Amino acid sequence: MPISISVLKPPVSAPRQRHFPALFFAVGVLAMGVSAFASTGPAVANETQATSVSPLPQQDAELREALARYRELSGNPAWQQSLPPPPDGKLTAGQPYVGIALLTRRLLLLGDLPAGTTTPARYEGQLVEGVKAFQARHGLTTDGVIGKGTLEQLNVAPETRVRQLELAIERLRSTQLPDAPRAIVVNVPEFRLRAYEIRDGKAEVKAAMNVIVGNAQKTRTPLFEAEMQYIEFSPYWNVPRSIARGETLPKLRHDPAYFQQQGFEFVGSDGRVVGEFSEASLDAVERGQMRIRQRPGAKNALGDIKFVFPNPDNIYLHHTPTPQLFKKDRRDFSHGCIRVEEPVELAKFVLADEPEWTEERIVQAMTKGRSATLRLREPFPVIIAYSTAAVRDGRVHFFPDIYGHDKVLDEAMRQRPVAAQSSNTGTAGAKSDN
Repeated sequence: MPISISVLKPPVSAPRQRHFPALFFAVGVLAMGVSAFASTGPAVANETQATSVSPLPQQDAELREALARYRELSGNPAWQQSLPPPPDGKLTAGQPYVGIALLTRRLLLLGDLPAGTTTPARYEGQLVEGVKAFQARHGLTTDGVIGKGTLEQLNVAPETRVRQLELAIERLRSTQLPDAPRAIVVNVPEFRLRAYEIRDGKAEVKAAMNVIVGNAQKTRTPLFEAEMQYIEFSPYWNVPRSIARGETLPKLRHDPAYFQQQGFEFVGSDGRVVGEFSEASLDAVERGQMRIRQRPGAKNALGDIKFVFPNPDNIYLHHTPTPQLFKKDRRDFSHGCIRVEEPVELAKFVLADEPEWTEERIVQAMTKGRSATLRLREPFPVIIAYSTAAVRDGRVHFFPDIYGHDKVLDEAMRQRPVAAQSSNTGTAGAKSDN
């Protein structure tokens, strides 16, 4: 959500510098044996029941196995023509479909249908279940309806998936487990957060949830590693100057009542708080002499809680007053910060080493309406990472390259000398790596 400048100034240690090799840890941990991904919350509830994550070399082997399978599919006649668009823009169970034979063939080859499945007369039965399995592997709502998004993914050729897997292997190549007993990892293109406990080189999922990340066109969430240091309950939101100038000030000039409706107040450079609306204060904000702050409450842009890991971009995790956006398949709606779907569960993980912070106490602090800061006894890493392919529970999952990072890495890999390519990818290496 919005990037803010906190007025709370607890003594914090210097933030970790960005450390991209550690970011690649996320690729490894995301390639774990857990239940299939679905874009709506309840379908992924069992994810935290996974006992552990296999060592990174095994995850690398799983990615390479998937790569070999998709290379075998490259050039397959099943992808020589596109699936036709369904009548009226979407195909639901029970309808006839001219592309039903080709659809069945593709899902069989991809492993989303059991071997021996025959082509039905209509779109129904096992074929619908096969589409749901396909949707689960591609970050789509698992409703079995073939609309625009599902059709687009069904028409992606295996050659494209090959390259996604090659890029995932390249990112994994520099992976190392963080030197910490716990870690939070956000995989941006998956719109997913996982919280891990790390022991003896293995990581166990303790919490998992959907997230909303920065808008791909305007305010992308940066990739970095930092250290979770404190939590703010019932936080204030200090409207960043860029947002104030581009959005808030024009809105307030057009509709002054918006000031009180949103619980705003003005804060001077000396800390003086002005609760009344005035054009003079708006002008002062425009000149940088005042800022706009939103008080804690139901409409606060940060919701009821903010998780802070100091970093140069002032990115943090936080709750949101607009939870309906988590129902979307694609969730890049924020100004750069990361909104979490289950803030109480995340707070329980963050405060797991502090037993006095029960769920009841956490909820009370979140809903008290009075801002309070809690410093963690033991800070731990937060990793904002990026991978568009992962293997979980023996099934390969793909996610959209929303920020175009795959394209950048692909171009860099193609410029790498051939000798370096072969040494990095081994016997199952990419055809054109870094």
